[in-house]
Amino acid sequence: MALLSSLFGTNDKAASARRARVNASATALRAAQLLRSATALIQLNPQEALTVVGYMQMRHCAEGEEIIRQGASGSSGDDGFMALVVDGEVTVETVTVSRISPLTVNVLGPGHLMGEMSLMDGAARSATCTASTDVGCAVLTRAALEAMIAEEPTTAAKLLSAVALRLSRRLRETDNKLQLYGQLVQSMQEEINRLVPDLD
Repeated sequence: MALLSSLFGTNDKAASARRARVNASATALRAAQLLRSATALIQLNPQEALTVVGYMQMRHCAEGEEIIRQGASGSSGDDGFMALVVDGEVTVETVTVSRISPLTVNVLGPGHLMGEMSLMDGAARSATCTASTDVGCAVLTRAALEAMIAEEPTTAAKLLSAVALRLSRRLRETDNKLQLYGQLVQSMQEEINRLVPDLD
C-alpha cells in the first residue's frame, strides 16, 4: 500500500471518509448494487462499486427536466459527467438530420447508465436524456473521476475498463445493426429491380 501511495498519491484520509459516508447511506448502498447490474458495470465487485459510489453525488431531477442535452459539450463544467439512474425513468431522444421532431431511442430505468461516452472522450452529447418521471440519479463528474484516479487507482482502473467494455459492446451492437440494414437495403434494391426491369 505504501508503494501504491508513493506511485499514485493515494489519499487514505479522503478515501476513508468516502467509505464511511457510503457505509452510512442506504441510498448509496442501493446505488452500488445498481451499479453492478447487467445494464451498468457488472464487472465491478461489491467493494469496488461502493468505492465508486463514494465519489458520486446524488441528484434529484423533476419530471420533464433535461439531464443531458444533445450537442452539449461533455468536456468540462456541469456537462462533464455520467449518471446512474437509481429511481424513476429517463427518456433518451435524438434529433437527426432527416427528422424535425426528436426520435425516442430508449427509456432508461434503475440500473442504467447515461453519459459515459462523453465522460470518457469529452465530445458533444449524442442524445438528450429527459426525466420522464421524478428521477434520482448518482452522478460521477470528471473532477470526481480524476480524484478517484489519484486516491483509488486500482478501483479507477477497473471502472474505466468496465466502461470501455460497455462502450465496445455498444459499438459491436451498432455494427451488427448496420450490417442488417445494409442487407435489407440490398434485398429491397433487388426486389425493385425485379419488379421494375430496366427499360434499356
